[in-house]
Amino acid sequence: MRPISYLRPDGTQDGIESALRAVATDPGSHFLAGGTTEVDLLRQHVLSPHRLVDINRLPLAGIEELPDGGLRIGALTRMSEVAAAPAVRRRFPFVARALELGASAQLRHMASMGGNMMQKVRCGYYRDAESRCNKRLPGSGCAALGGVSRTHAILGTSEHCIATHPSDVAVPLAALDARIHTRTLDGAHTYDTDAFFLAPGDTPDREHPLTHGELITAIEVPALAMAERSLYLKVRDRESYEFALVSVAAALDVEDGVVKGVRIALGGVGTRPWRARRAEDALVGAVATAQSFDLAARAELGAARTTAMNAFKPELARRTLVRALETLTRDGSR
Repeated sequence: MRPISYLRPDGTQDGIESALRAVATDPGSHFLAGGTTEVDLLRQHVLSPHRLVDINRLPLAGIEELPDGGLRIGALTRMSEVAAAPAVRRRFPFVARALELGASAQLRHMASMGGNMMQKVRCGYYRDAESRCNKRLPGSGCAALGGVSRTHAILGTSEHCIATHPSDVAVPLAALDARIHTRTLDGAHTYDTDAFFLAPGDTPDREHPLTHGELITAIEVPALAMAERSLYLKVRDRESYEFALVSVAAALDVEDGVVKGVRIALGGVGTRPWRARRAEDALVGAVATAQSFDLAARAELGAARTTAMNAFKPELARRTLVRALETLTRDGSR
């Protein structure tokens, strides 16, 4: 047993300042929101703070509709609330679907949107304090490279880390170019998703650019008309409560049989939510056919680097992406 102290600031603007100061000035303090991942990591001795600062009473929840048709989602808004919001279901159906497929009902009622952005990677070696892991202990090595790697990433990997980013809802948010708003003691900051989710490179221990004590306050989802015609398609080993082997978030605008606009992001295959820009570039201006979709998928997945155990993923991702685009072309949003 390790003693951990607990602080719960009040639900005011002063409470926000109090929480920021408590964590920023103490390397051994962590924020605590829904705790659906953090508590597991405490039990597994992967994280070892000496104090938790509970932010659940801070005024950071709710969904605000923006004048341009976008949404501002408070960091403490629960996943289930966002998935059920009429504005989300109507304007961004792939966001609602990703949330519904992302966790059990109990977890969705507890987990916050800000916490979801801060999820730790899906890798058994990261969560096993006895295994080598450059993400948990820089320079110690990566046991996954020669170990059990069936679920690991094939895009954005490095020789230091091949762990897969676990979030479902971050995938459509990446396709939408969502923005992450944060606060520090110095003021407010904003990151787009490309800058927020970091590839491992030579610093796999850095998963995001936030400083210690920097708090996510909101997620801004820009308006995008084609997102009303979007879907999230997830392939997994079992039907309920499982991470993606491959997932696709796609929005499509087709006019007279020609692709006028498209947004695509992939989950389950990247070290971060993977924006499929090569596929998007290949599709814009192309005739909306299965052959075009297949060529676009191959363009994206040509950069895949596999292990012996996850060599099936490029083909699975290709088929899933083609199926998603064919479904959108045929049926519209789901």
